[in-house]
Amino acid sequence: MNKRCGWCSDDPLYIKYHDEEWGVPLHDEHRLFEMLTLEGAQAGLSWITVLRKRENYRLAFDQFDPQRVAAYTEDKMLALLSNPGLIRNRAKIKSAINNAKCVLSLQQEFGSLDRFLWSYVDGKPIQNAWPDRGGVPARTELSDKLGKDLKKRGFGFVGSTICYAFMQAVGMVNDHETGCPQHKSVRKLGKR
Repeated sequence: MNKRCGWCSDDPLYIKYHDEEWGVPLHDEHRLFEMLTLEGAQAGLSWITVLRKRENYRLAFDQFDPQRVAAYTEDKMLALLSNPGLIRNRAKIKSAINNAKCVLSLQQEFGSLDRFLWSYVDGKPIQNAWPDRGGVPARTELSDKLGKDLKKRGFGFVGSTICYAFMQAVGMVNDHETGCPQHKSVRKLGKR
């Protein structure tokens, strides 16, 4: 019998995220910046904690428009830190604002954040075939490289583990378990 990936709990929010988003190739600039921000915000926490605050993040961070976030002032950062709908960690919020500035630099240099990120997989998702979550790595040589390159460009909260989780989330890597119904559908999306 097909069942969802082992990491997916029975929380309806988790199920919706797993079934509709996780692993689906993503190319929208604002959404890529959103996922990079949320993966960084998750450091040390559970993903469900972040998912429950996601709508608050979207509102507070102007739908993750990097141009707008890059222009945030110290007052805006203090307002974000006092927002109970967010993970109120100064380093993470400061990093999100700084990362928006770094995204703008990448867009200038490469034409888009999408083009820069997807170049690491030659524009096509890596298709893995894990029978269960036991084999799925927390990081890879590729996520090591992406994390180092992002850090060199000034990004924060982009360690290898965060980068690998990001790559899984935005479909650069298909790590759905082979018995999961999403494995085949995400694989097909990656061939387009």
